[in-house]
Amino acid sequence: MNKKTVKDIEIKNKRVLMRVDFNVPMADGKVTDDKRIRAALPTIEYILNQGAALILMSHLGRPKSASDPAFSLRAAAKVLSTLINRPVQMASDCVGVEVEKLAKALKPGDVLMLENTRYHAGEEKNDLDLAKQMASLGDVYVNDAFGSAHRAHSSTEGVARFLPAVSGFLMEQELEYLGRAVANPEHPYIAILGGAKISDKILVVETLLSKCDKLIIGGGMANTFLAARGLNMQDSLVEESSLETAKTLMAKFSDKLILPIDAIIADKFDADANTQIVDVDKIPAGWRMLDVGPKTVSLYQVELNGAKLIVWNGPVGVFEMPKFAEGTFALARMLAESKAVTVIGGGDSASAVKKAGVAKKMTHVSTGGGASLEFLEGKELPGVAALLDK
Repeated sequence: MNKKTVKDIEIKNKRVLMRVDFNVPMADGKVTDDKRIRAALPTIEYILNQGAALILMSHLGRPKSASDPAFSLRAAAKVLSTLINRPVQMASDCVGVEVEKLAKALKPGDVLMLENTRYHAGEEKNDLDLAKQMASLGDVYVNDAFGSAHRAHSSTEGVARFLPAVSGFLMEQELEYLGRAVANPEHPYIAILGGAKISDKILVVETLLSKCDKLIIGGGMANTFLAARGLNMQDSLVEESSLETAKTLMAKFSDKLILPIDAIIADKFDADANTQIVDVDKIPAGWRMLDVGPKTVSLYQVELNGAKLIVWNGPVGVFEMPKFAEGTFALARMLAESKAVTVIGGGDSASAVKKAGVAKKMTHVSTGGGASLEFLEGKELPGVAALLDK
């Protein structure tokens, strides 16, 4: 994806309107994980060091009304101020006369944080009047919010129609590493897909199978494939509506698909459930598969040996419960030790490698769950398409 970055334009003495992804977890009015704020720091610091004034905008959660203080970005602004060691001025809105006054008064090196863009209903409808008002605050637009790039909203796609639009460094990194998996993957290329449902990932399964050498399927998705193969999965989660799709994929790509051969099963969906390890064709009545077993983990090791590129999206078990986390964590450790380029596609997979303590050993951990999935499907992301080409 050959898009212009903030380094390709002149920003000295300009007001830079930057879309960030500060959609951070909150509790009791405080930010509980500042990973997304830290991810934007290289671009923020570069802009300020170039002698520009910076106006930041983001959404946070899904506020029902503009007066709900639980969705204010004020707490995120405080965290950012500490991280960059300079004041961050907080606006009461993201558009309007007051905000325009604040933006016009900014001097080089000043930082202004706009209030939650989703306080305006027009944001998610890509209201171009709203986008035009946002655009009027700055001279150039920088999008560093890959996690929101799959949505055509006023602050992601709309604004880019009214200002010169380029990517930030985080966006550039996401496009580079995810782009490797889509455009020109190195081989052997192994993809790993987990999570609960096939229906959410049919397109990505088909796209990956057309490009990768092997596709490892785990998590709830694997149950549906195993059921489609004729196995009795007993009380395991099986997506009945996707059985025919699974059969078709197995018939077409039988040499590429790697499914679990054994499982850690439970007598109920509960952290304190009784467990046992069985082959996938021997699950007793009343039991369900909640993680892959040790034979499957060994199989993964064999398949991953010698890989040049590994892309992973979705856990292979219910890793939130310690009894069913080992398959996912073992996989994370394998990737950490691999010589391959390892790309982790956001969401639960990013949480898993962090929980396993190996996130820093991955080549790239994506900040966008839905965005990285759509990118891997081969879809054009509106927030990316809107940026200037090099």
